[in-house]
Formats: sequence, structure tokens, C-alpha cells
Amino acid sequence: MKELLPTLFRESFAFLRAVALAAGSRAGRINGRVLVLFLTLLAMALACTAAQTAPSRAATIHEHLQKAAEFLKANDPDSAVKEFNAVLALDPKNAEAYANLGVIAFVEHDYPHAEQNLRKALAIDPSLVKTQALLGICERRLGQPSAQAPLEKSFPKLKDKNLQIQVGLELANLYSQQGDLDHTAAMMRSLVDLNPDNVEILYMAQQVYTELAEDTLNKLAILAPGSARMQQVIAERLINEGDLKGATEHYRKALEINPRLPGVHYELAEAIIESAPNDEQVQAQAEKELETAVVFDGDSAKIESLYGRIAFRRGELDSAYAHYQRAFALNPGEVEAQMGLGRILVSKEKPAEAMKYFRMAVQSDPLNGEAHYRLASVCRTLQLKDEAKKEVQLYLDIKKAKDRLEELYRQMNKKPPEHGEQVPDAEP
Repeated sequence: MKELLPTLFRESFAFLRAVALAAGSRAGRINGRVLVLFLTLLAMALACTAAQTAPSRAATIHEHLQKAAEFLKANDPDSAVKEFNAVLALDPKNAEAYANLGVIAFVEHDYPHAEQNLRKALAIDPSLVKTQALLGICERRLGQPSAQAPLEKSFPKLKDKNLQIQVGLELANLYSQQGDLDHTAAMMRSLVDLNPDNVEILYMAQQVYTELAEDTLNKLAILAPGSARMQQVIAERLINEGDLKGATEHYRKALEINPRLPGVHYELAEAIIESAPNDEQVQAQAEKELETAVVFDGDSAKIESLYGRIAFRRGELDSAYAHYQRAFALNPGEVEAQMGLGRILVSKEKPAEAMKYFRMAVQSDPLNGEAHYRLASVCRTLQLKDEAKKEVQLYLDIKKAKDRLEELYRQMNKKPPEHGEQVPDAEP
């Protein structure tokens, strides 16, 4: 097919040459009308040839692409490569063929050839987002600094979730190697949002967040080692380690330096009450700190919830209920307020009203075992057997998971996160 037009041109010019020679020997016997007629016929022939060739070539290209797809589906990349090369022989600017050759080479870890083909595809069609993403990953494998640009351009445009996650991880590693913790952390937040259950993402995220926290703490220690905030940080670290007494001492040191330090009076009240929840003197000390917190920081759902907790411990249910209502009004999503209202309503034998707040709590905090347990209990009282059964199972699953978590924290010599109020192991 590709030789048809050159042959036609050769034959045409040979005929023109003969006409010219004849015209020279027999001047005046052949006029220009013969040449005009010939050129007209030649133009018509070329038009017909082009009309017949273009659809034929397009059909052939389509056939090769179809065969390539079939070979790829049959896991025969070598045969697919031959078909894509056949496409390029007919259409040297076929971006689809170059892109597919690049993908095949990439999968086979032939990154130099993959890069070459992916670049050719993008030169023909710069809108190929997946191709741009693969080029960036390919350049990363080859250790090329130019990888950052295609990765950053393609990441927000990708619709393929798996490829977007891979590009994001490549960027996060790139930023981390550059020592850019801010960009690394921002990328990890995006990836956690994309797939919050991905183990690799969660592992890398905790590493990045830990490093960022340590870096920030080191700066604080260097810039303000004797500051109130430094004492607060030490107190918070001690809380996480379960050392309530030591934490209380450092909170007090922080307030000696700055009595108006935002948030510290509330944190101190929490540490005090946790040390001996049923001790009246301890409760009074905690309340004093809460009063100061309201003066300096203003009231909040957390402060009112802690007031409610103290009143509940004293058996002052009406006072506790009022504080929890105030907390709920300030922040309807405050889990401790939801749970507090539910507990008090149960004690007042109002399970239907309590159920409303326990349902809110499991929505606000799906991993709150106590919320599931207490919801199961009121559902059982109200003869909602199916919901009760479901909530009991959720409670047991959460308890089992948290028991495993406690063991992991024990192995790391760390205090596990608080579970909230303890509830019995038996079914409600």
C-alpha cells in the first residue's frame, strides 16, 4: 500500500518527460491542452487514491490495536509489542501505541525504554495524565531529579485511586529525602484521606508525624527551654506515660511561669481528677482549676463535661445532668457529654431518651466500646433485640481489638490510650 503513491508519481513524471521530448521535436503539433488534461487526470487519480488509502490505513491501525489488547489480556506482552510497533510503522505519531509500549517496559522494569516511550507519547499528547504519572515514577526509579515535576502535575488530576496513591507515596518519599517535613506531612494527610485503612500509608504517616513532632519539640527545647510551654509539653509526655503525679508537678510549674497559659488549667484539672476520681479533696482541687479555666479561657464543652463527671462521682445527678446539658449545648458532638446524659437518663429509668444519646455517641466515636455496650443495654431493655445483638458484637470486637492494642503498647513500653469508663465483660 505504501508504495502505491511513489509508483504513480514515477510513472506520471516519466510520461511528462516523454511529452516534453515529443513537444521539442514536433514543435507546434502538441499544444498545452494535453498537459492540462493530464494534470487534471493526475489530480483526480491522487484524490481517489488518498480517499481509498486513509480509511484503509485507519482500519489496519485499529486492527493492530485490537490484537495488541487481546495479547495483553492473554498475558503475551511480546506479541502486543509487535502489534504496537506495527501501528507506529503506519502512524509514527500514535500516542496510544507509545504509551502502551512504555507501560509494558515499565512493568518489565525496563525503565530506560519505558521512559523513552512515555516521553514520546506525552510529546504527541500532553493531556495523558496516567502516562505523565508513570513517567514520573519511572524517572524516580532511574534516580532522575526531573521526576518531581510530572509527579506533582499528575497527582491532583488522577482518577485511578491506586495510581494516585502510588504517585503520592513517591512524592512523600521524595520530599522526605529532601528534608521537607512540611510537604511530606501534607502529602501523607492527603493519602490517609484517600485510603485510611492502607497499612503502608498508616505506617509511613506515623513515622512522618513522629519525626515532625520530634523536630518541633527540639526547636522548642532550643528556643525556649525554660518556658511555660516547655513545661506543658513535659507534662503531656508524662500523661502519655501514665505518670499523673509527675505531670501535675510540671503543669503547676508551667502555671507558675504563666498563670494565664491557655488550656493548662483544664489539663491540670483532668490530671488531678484522674489521680483519685472518688477523693473529695481531689475533686475540690480539680473544680478550682476548672473555675480558673473558665475565667481565663472561657467556658467549653470539655470543661462542662468534666464538671459533670465530678458531680456524677459525688452522686449529684441533677447537677451532673445540668453540666452535661450545658456541654451538649456548647458542642453537640462532644462524646463525653453524650455519654454522660445517656448514663444519667438510664439511672432515671428513661431508656428511650438515653438511647438517643448513646446512638449519637457511637456515631461520634465508632470505636468507643462503652458507647456500644450501653446502647446494647438500653436496646435490650426496649426489646430491640436485633440492634442489641449487633451492638454487643461491636462491643466485643472493639474490646478484642483494644486488648491487642494494649499488648502492643506493652511491648513498646508505652501506656495505651484511654478506653473511657470500664464496663463488664459479660453481655448486658
